[in-house]
Amino acid sequence: MREVLTKSMARNIFYGGSLFFIIIFIGLSAQSHLYIVNTSTDRASLTDSVAAGKHLWEKHACVNCHSILGEGAYFAPELGNIMTRWDVADDPELAFQTLKGWMEAQPSGTPGRRQMPQFNLTDQEVRELADFLLWTNKIRTQNWPPNDAG
Repeated sequence: MREVLTKSMARNIFYGGSLFFIIIFIGLSAQSHLYIVNTSTDRASLTDSVAAGKHLWEKHACVNCHSILGEGAYFAPELGNIMTRWDVADDPELAFQTLKGWMEAQPSGTPGRRQMPQFNLTDQEVRELADFLLWTNKIRTQNWPPNDAG
């Protein structure tokens, strides 16, 4: 004898399956949140200088040209791991000097060439931006975005 699927049985399968996948979704969302909060972000080194550097990043709309951790435009280099690529991630003073020199060396006024604007940042602002980039460099991104170029 063959059993027939009734409307109430179909409805129970639909609601049961929906509830199952909602629970799975909530569980994976919670797991992702806990990973981000407890594992990937270095809260101990989140200083006022890092926050000021983030403010400068937003104020000067750096994301309009650069990407950071894969977010932003791809007009200019990815900066999420720039301190590692420059081999200055372990020395904040060297990171500051390297970033300052790189920003000052950017060409301006050359027609037909991509150019970084001269923001005329003070040494303190460059130091804060370097601290922000050093902090983002420490975020455990599981090698995302893939970027080995300098």
